[in-house]
Amino acid sequence: MSIIETVAEKVDRPQGVLLCRLSLMMFIQFFIWGSWAVTLGLVMANHNMSRLIGDAFSAGPIASILSPFLLGMLVDRFFPSQKVLAVMNLLGAVILWFIPTALINQDGVLLITLLFAYMLCFMPTLAVANNIAFYSLGNSEKHFPIVRVFGTIGWIIAGIVIGFTGIAASATIFTLASICSVGLAIYSLTLPHTPAPAKGAVLKVRDLFCADAFALLKKRHFLIFALCATLISIPLGTYYAYTASWLADAGVTNISSVMSLGQVSEILFMLSIPLFFRYLGVKYMLLIGMLAWFLRYALFAMGMSEEGRLFIYMGILLHGICYDFFFVVGFIYTDRVAGDKVKGQAQSLVIMFTYGIGMLLGSQISGQLYNNLVAGQATAEHWSLFWWIPSISAAVIAVIFFFSFKYRNEKI
Repeated sequence: MSIIETVAEKVDRPQGVLLCRLSLMMFIQFFIWGSWAVTLGLVMANHNMSRLIGDAFSAGPIASILSPFLLGMLVDRFFPSQKVLAVMNLLGAVILWFIPTALINQDGVLLITLLFAYMLCFMPTLAVANNIAFYSLGNSEKHFPIVRVFGTIGWIIAGIVIGFTGIAASATIFTLASICSVGLAIYSLTLPHTPAPAKGAVLKVRDLFCADAFALLKKRHFLIFALCATLISIPLGTYYAYTASWLADAGVTNISSVMSLGQVSEILFMLSIPLFFRYLGVKYMLLIGMLAWFLRYALFAMGMSEEGRLFIYMGILLHGICYDFFFVVGFIYTDRVAGDKVKGQAQSLVIMFTYGIGMLLGSQISGQLYNNLVAGQATAEHWSLFWWIPSISAAVIAVIFFFSFKYRNEKI
């Protein structure tokens, strides 16, 4: 019996079938992302492009700033979300197919251009997939974590597949991602119909600038959340861009499989979200997530030695708390705060602040830190200093959040 079938048995059959369909959507989407994003830095290093890693990981954040609002408006006003998801994945598949050529030819300009074009297609689909799930689910607080956990499983399976097939450091990871993206494009057309809630409404100039979504920032608690989400995503950008290279320098083998341990913990904490909501509420779940980022990087800073190898695994296993308690809870919180007419744009707003502005700053800052502290001198001392900087930053952000975020409806 599959994991999805086991979960489905715990709810009524129609809802269980729906959970299966949405869970498969999340699985494929994050399998695609996980098949190349985890070891991109390692692949680039093997093709003599290590100094461009920061720029490569900036492509996604810039795309997250530019494109999600357009897609958010499209799914809120014009087209069904499932069709938008299909088109964007098909375009993405075409772009992914040509990335290995840029790597093999060591053409840095072409590589960054293709990555940027692909992320313009992919990043908005994170919000679109969330929109399909939230629209379809009767009790999003209870059922969305179940659906979203299969995205994590997809990421894990991707890491295991590329690790054990020996392609983790090869340009072939993009060929695999391209084929899977075609599969998701086809599958998207079978997903539950998710109509544009404001279809037929008169399009105003304010709609082009997504003014209704930005109006959410007038709520003080949402403004504080958006600010802290942006800031905490700066250390997140460091994790995605340089953990693989750091693990290689630390002597860790089978890097993609080791990093997938973080997603294993993500499964456990994802499924525990409804329980923790009951006792902690929104504020303290978000706070614990931010404090986990501080602890994770502190463990990384102390782990660059044989004696500290345990710290590396502890830090990676903290990923479940880091990601679930802040980002997944943040998506649920945003769905609750947003009005019915701008849910797609509101999810896009969070994507822009986190995967966009925050990770762009994180990629650029960590790129400068790596080039100045580590490149050419990857000693334990230099890597330790590299990780202490985001660790202390996360602690400061958590303190700011604790004293400034006030949300009345804490128990969702």
